Amino acid sequence: MSDDFYDVLGVGRDASEDEILEAYREKVSEYHPDVSDDPDAEEKFKQIQKAKDVLTDDEKRQRYDQLGHERFTEAEKRGAGGGGGGGRGGMGGNPFGGGAGAGGMGDIFDQFFGGGGRGGGGPQQGRDLRTRLSIDLQEAYDGVTKQVTVRRPERCPDCDGAGYPEDADVRTCPQCDGQGHVTQVRQTPLGRVQQRQECSRCGGDGELHSETCSTCSGQGQTREQATLTVDVPAGIRSGQTLRMDGEGAPGDKGARNGDLLVEVEVESHPDFERDGDDLVHRHAVSFPQAVFGDEIEVPTLDGGATFDLDAGTQSGETFRLQGKGMPRLRRRGDGDLYVTVQVVTPDSLNDEQREALEAFAEAGGEEIDVEQGFFEKLKNSL
Repeated sequence: MSDDFYDVLGVGRDASEDEILEAYREKVSEYHPDVSDDPDAEEKFKQIQKAKDVLTDDEKRQRYDQLGHERFTEAEKRGAGGGGGGGRGGMGGNPFGGGAGAGGMGDIFDQFFGGGGRGGGGPQQGRDLRTRLSIDLQEAYDGVTKQVTVRRPERCPDCDGAGYPEDADVRTCPQCDGQGHVTQVRQTPLGRVQQRQECSRCGGDGELHSETCSTCSGQGQTREQATLTVDVPAGIRSGQTLRMDGEGAPGDKGARNGDLLVEVEVESHPDFERDGDDLVHRHAVSFPQAVFGDEIEVPTLDGGATFDLDAGTQSGETFRLQGKGMPRLRRRGDGDLYVTVQVVTPDSLNDEQREALEAFAEAGGEEIDVEQGFFEKLKNSL
C-alpha cells in the first residue's frame, strides 16, 4: 500500500468529500483489524484513518496538495502541519517555505533552534484518542444525544501526573546538569552547528527522584474507563467525525489534554437508501394503480407523505418528493426523497379478473368504447 493518502484510499486527486468517505468505508471494511486476516491490517488501518482525516479537512488537504506527502508528514511531526491555521503561503506557519525533509531553510532553522521536545518546545499537548459510535438512520435524521464509553489515560490522582511521591528525594540530573536538555554538535551545509535536545535521562525535568509513584509506576498516568455524552447533529453521515475538545489523553503538566474523535457510523435502513442528503425508496404498487393512477402513501422519516401516481406509470419510474430527504448538515434545508415505483404483477386471478384481462389483451391496439365500462370493469375486478 502506497503512503500517498490518495493512493491509500484509491481515489483521484480531484475526488469529492463524498467519494473520499465512500472509499474510506470500503477500505475500513477490508482492513479493520477485527475482521481482516492481513498481517499488516492494523498498520494499513491506521494509514486509512490518517488519509481520511487529512483529505476530508479542507485546510489540511490544501496543505497536503501543496507540500506533497513526505513534506506534509514531516511538517506534522514537527508541529507545523497538523494543527490549526497555516502560515504564510500555506506552509504551516514557516515563512521560509521548504517544509521539513525538503533540505531547505526550515531544516536549518530547526538545527539552530531545536526541533521539538520539552527542552525546546515547552509542555506537550496530550494526544488525540478515537472511538466509534453507531446510530440508526432515524437518529441521523433527528439528531441524537448518545453516550460513549472509552478507556483512556488519566492524570494519576495520587501524584497529579508527576510520576513520583511528594516526599521523594530530589537531586539534579547529572546528564544535563539540571537544564532539562543537552546540546549536540551537528555538521550542516553551513558548517558545524549546535542543536539542543531533551535530556533522555530526566525527560526534560532537570531532576531525578529517589522513588516513583506506586499507583502509576512513574508514568504519571493510569488507564480509566470514562462514559461521556456526545451530541450528534441532524444530517450527519457515515464516516464523519465529531471532536470532543479536551477529552483525549492528558498532556504534560501545564499543557492541555488531547481531544476525543468520535467516528460516526450510520446503520442501513430497511426502507431507505441514502445518497448524500437524498433518500431513495422503492415502493410497490398494484397493476390497476399503475394503469389508472392513484394517490400513493409512502413512508418518510418525518411520518409519511402522499403523491399522485400518474395513470400509465411504468415499473421503474421515479418520483421526486422535494424536501423529504435528510437534513443538510451545517446548511439550510433538506434533501429530497426519490420514490421508485415497482409494479407488482398479480400471481393469482379469479375468473372475473382473468376474463377482464383477456378482454383487455384481445382488444390490442383497437380503440375501446369507454362508455361500455370496460376500463371500470377491469379496474374493479383487479
